[in-house]
Amino acid sequence: YIMASQVLEKRIKDNEGFRDELYLDTRGLATIGYGHLITKEDSFEPGIKYPKPQLLELFKKDLDRAENEANKLIGHISELHVVARDCIIEMCFQLGKGGVQKFVKMLLALEERDYKSASVEMLDSKWNKQTPERCEQLSKLMEYCQ
Repeated sequence: YIMASQVLEKRIKDNEGFRDELYLDTRGLATIGYGHLITKEDSFEPGIKYPKPQLLELFKKDLDRAENEANKLIGHISELHVVARDCIIEMCFQLGKGGVQKFVKMLLALEERDYKSASVEMLDSKWNKQTPERCEQLSKLMEYCQ
């Protein structure tokens, strides 16, 4: 079972940034805290500042979800580099399992432990057009897993 490292937690927080009130993300979707996409279950209201401990709790749940999703996608791959695992967890955090599943060639490359090909496949995506700095950062990390 994959557990997120403190390095990964910090990187996701840095990449997401923190907002204590509702805002619209790069796709125009309502978001709060460390990149938490608002769902029907949430009761956040615009214009209200929420306490950081409450939003940190939300981050932990989102990170747990991302870990579980990553496990479903790559948990069966033995001896996968820990940094590659962290990259997939972060991708699940940002894109969800459904989004990461679309990276078919990247996932196949990971099964072969071909980190260079996996990193190239990450760049060949709509994700790279939406958040290029983050995509390039994770792609570089993936490439250096050799």
